[in-house]
Amino acid sequence: MEENTSQPLCASEIANLWTQYMNDSMAACFLSHILEYMKDQEYRRILEFASDLSKSHLEKIKAFFQKDQFPTPIGFTEEDVNLGAPPLLSDDLIMVYMYVMTLHGMTGYAGALGNSVREDQRGYFTQCNKESMELFNQISDIMLKRGILSKPPVIYGNKEIDFVNQQNYLNGWIGKKRPLNAVEITGLFFNTKKTIIKIVLELAFAQVTKTKDVQKYFIRGAELCKKHVGVFDSYLLDENLPAPQRWESEVSDSTLAPFSEKFMLYHIVSLVSASLGFYGAGLAVSQRRDLAVQYAMLIAEMGLYAEDGANLLIKYGWMEQPPLAIDRRTLVKKNK
Repeated sequence: MEENTSQPLCASEIANLWTQYMNDSMAACFLSHILEYMKDQEYRRILEFASDLSKSHLEKIKAFFQKDQFPTPIGFTEEDVNLGAPPLLSDDLIMVYMYVMTLHGMTGYAGALGNSVREDQRGYFTQCNKESMELFNQISDIMLKRGILSKPPVIYGNKEIDFVNQQNYLNGWIGKKRPLNAVEITGLFFNTKKTIIKIVLELAFAQVTKTKDVQKYFIRGAELCKKHVGVFDSYLLDENLPAPQRWESEVSDSTLAPFSEKFMLYHIVSLVSASLGFYGAGLAVSQRRDLAVQYAMLIAEMGLYAEDGANLLIKYGWMEQPPLAIDRRTLVKKNK
């Protein structure tokens, strides 16, 4: 779109494009390595489609930034990939990973569209939404066909509309607990699925990284995420509801890193940061007090872990700085 682009990109539009560039450059690197080894033709077609989307997004974002005379981020490049390293994840686990990452993409693109103003930006993120939904449907279809998609629980019981008429509906710590409602089950189930992916990545990255404090960070994260999955699972199992499938056994025994340590650490920190938002969404819809308090405690733990990861990125010079507002105070001092 060329219409209505005379106005400069606003802060939210710059943030949308900058964030997407970082994520898509990371996705392009990840997929370039996976496609070196993927022999399953049905999986391969989906991964090639995803790779083409990432590459096209990078070119479009570059064009937006160049038109507005804004520097394009460095992000991640072919220097962050070792195509000769053997795969870390099984083929099926790659699809589970892609499923979760596409869920993140759809969430991000919807938010980007909602805070874009310029017509070209709204048109671009509308298209990104359509593309991510197409990718998600392709991934979901093949996972259902292969029997590797953990489906949310089926619940029976309510045959008619009802209204809450007692305060004990909110109970959790004291008194009889009501069963989880459908909204709470959904939050627990999908937060579990997303956290399981962090576990397998942290385990995989821990066994290939050579930097000791980064390795310790990954190991610590895997243990923290296992604890969180255990909490989520306990709520579901207590209601005799199934928990999502675990995938730790699908990590290979390779000790040769397919990605740079910058890539691996940034990937984990970005997923952990995203989990804070998803945990917050789970908290917002939890009407049982015990579940709401549990989410709040898990958010605090994950927040500290995310901060420690950011400090490691800064320590090694791997954190690319998002665009900043003008420092007016410094300008005033320079002009004295």
